[in-house]
Amino acid sequence: MIFFSMQDELVKVDEEQGNTKTILKGLEVVSLTYDPFDTNRLYCGTYGRGLWRSLDAGENWEPIGAPHAMEPLRETVIPYPHIMSLTVSTKKSEQGYGVVYAGTEPSAIFYSEDGGDTWQEFKGIQNLPSRLLWSYPPRPHTHHVRWIEADPVNSSQLFAAIEFGAFLRSLDGGEHWEDRKFNGPLDTHTFAVHSKAPGRIYVAAGDGFHQPGRGYAESRDAGATWFYPNEGLHHQYLYTLAVDSGNPDILLVGAAENPVQAHAPFQANTTIYRKKGEQPWEVVTNGLPSSDGTLIPTLAAHPSKAGVFFALSNKGLFRSQDTGQTWIKLDVSWNEKFNHQHPLVLVVTPL
Repeated sequence: MIFFSMQDELVKVDEEQGNTKTILKGLEVVSLTYDPFDTNRLYCGTYGRGLWRSLDAGENWEPIGAPHAMEPLRETVIPYPHIMSLTVSTKKSEQGYGVVYAGTEPSAIFYSEDGGDTWQEFKGIQNLPSRLLWSYPPRPHTHHVRWIEADPVNSSQLFAAIEFGAFLRSLDGGEHWEDRKFNGPLDTHTFAVHSKAPGRIYVAAGDGFHQPGRGYAESRDAGATWFYPNEGLHHQYLYTLAVDSGNPDILLVGAAENPVQAHAPFQANTTIYRKKGEQPWEVVTNGLPSSDGTLIPTLAAHPSKAGVFFALSNKGLFRSQDTGQTWIKLDVSWNEKFNHQHPLVLVVTPL
């Protein structure tokens, strides 16, 4: 199943049946994930409308995690309405669910071990020295947890990206957090970890816009040290990323020369790059729309089909079945307004 969101709709695509339907409307869905132990259980984060949960693959939704009006604020809720990032660990809780992690604006990280009914905060990130320097450029008075992941092999390792200002890690399940490392990325937009590459972190960052050569960052030791293999990457503002589920050495990134070309509808000019192993980055064009007018595409790898990738932009939903080398446009119901909207979320659930 494929789920994607544009600026005010969450859409579900059943590739097998060829069906497309809007399952949430009027909400700005900025994060979405599923429980690996029950892929019908979805968690959806919105900007301004809190966290939502579905138990039936998105057919029905209920708000969760938010404080109730007219009641004292409890410590088991998420007090912020902006749920910017979500992930579910491959570690099963005593209740049988994957542990859910949620990142908010302003920057805070919460977790739930009971399927989203109650939440606790990891308060350690509030005391990190770099926190005074965190700031999100479009809203400089605040900042947020842009992305969060749990290591799929070692569930005690958690990683979080603050936009803008730090890449953080915890080695003890979130009890303690380490501040940004020397030479680490500061403007991470998307990052990934891989079950077949323990300790490896792949980062698509905006750092290259100000410091060419730092658009793509990578760590091979769980975020302790970083390097920047950017050969062939001529667009240095990176926003999205996906890694082949079957081969941790094949990855794609969505790139532009600058933030305006990435995000402004009438100035958009973006490119997808592909990298295999130690080879330089290469531009991917076969079957994709023209770079001119294409907002930065959101990327996803199929979690149970090696070599299959998806790309979502204002030009449509595309699929590659040969590790990102060639693409076809999928025949999905497409609202005319999407042609001028920024893609936000693209999630594919396993078969």
